[in-house]
Amino acid sequence: MSRVVVCGSLNMDVVVQSARRPAPGETILGAEVSFLPGGKGLNQAIASARLGTPTAMVGAVGNDAFANSLRGFLADNDVDSTGVTEVDGPATGVALIQVAEGDNSITVASGANMNFDASMLQDEPRADEVWVAQFETPLAATHEILARAHAAGARTVLNMAPFAEHSAGLLKSVDVAVLNEIELSQATGMKLEASSPQEAVVAACNVLRGRGARAVVATLGARGAVVVTATGVEAIPAFQTNVVDTTGAGDCFVGALASRLAGGLTPLEAARFASVAASCSVERLGAAPAMPTGEEVAARLAKA
Repeated sequence: MSRVVVCGSLNMDVVVQSARRPAPGETILGAEVSFLPGGKGLNQAIASARLGTPTAMVGAVGNDAFANSLRGFLADNDVDSTGVTEVDGPATGVALIQVAEGDNSITVASGANMNFDASMLQDEPRADEVWVAQFETPLAATHEILARAHAAGARTVLNMAPFAEHSAGLLKSVDVAVLNEIELSQATGMKLEASSPQEAVVAACNVLRGRGARAVVATLGARGAVVVTATGVEAIPAFQTNVVDTTGAGDCFVGALASRLAGGLTPLEAARFASVAASCSVERLGAAPAMPTGEEVAARLAKA
C-alpha cells in the first residue's frame, strides 16, 4: 500500500453542544463544551491513518499549547507530523462549532493555516503516493503542491471545501475532486439544493470534469453520493446510521477515499468504502476523534 500525504489545515475545535441554536441576540444556558483536534487537513489525515494507511500531515501551526496538543494527537494516531511547520506570530487555527439538533454550524479563525506555503514541503511527491488538499490553506500553495504531485505521477485528491475562487488551471492537476452540493453549486454557478435531481448534480460534476478533473464525487448527505468519471455515472446510497454529530463526516469521506486509492482501488470503489466510513463517523461527537478504524468499517460492511 502506498502513502497518503495530506496538505492542509490543523485546528483546535471548540465544540459547543446545546439543545438548540440561540436566536440572534439571545443567550442560552446549559450547553456543554469540548476541545477536540480538527481542521479539514488533520481530520482527513486521521481518517486515512485509522484505516491502516501510512499517512503524513503537512501544514502550519502557531507557537502555542494548541499546536502541541495537535502534534501529540497526530503522533498518537500514527500520522507522520514532521511536515507540520511551526510559524511565529499567528496562533494555531481554531474552529468554533455549534452542535444542535443533529447538525452543526462552524466559524473558523484560520490563524497559522494561512501562513502555509509550498516551500514548507520537506519531501517531493512520489509516483506511488496519494496527495490530498482542501481550501482551508492558501490557494497558491494548494495549486503548486497538486501540480508537483501530478507531475510526479502521484494520484491527487482535492476537497473543494470550503469553496473559494481558484485559478482556471487548478483542476487539471486533480484526479478526484470531492465536494458537496453547496460547493458544487458555488463551483459551477448552477443552482443546486439537497433535493436537486441526480441529473442536475451529474451535469454540474461534468462541468468540473470539463475543466480538468478526471473524476468528480458529489457527497449528498442522507442521499449518499454520486461518482462521475469518464466511464459513466454511479450513485452510492447512504448507509443507515444514528446521527450524533455530522462534524467531520465529509473529511472522513475524503480521508477514507484517499486511503483506498492508496490501496489501488478505483475512485468508484474507494467512494463506496468512504461512504460507509463516513456513516460510522457521525455516530460520535467531534471530527478527528470520531474517525472510525478499519475494523469498525469492515463490521458495518459485513452487515450491509
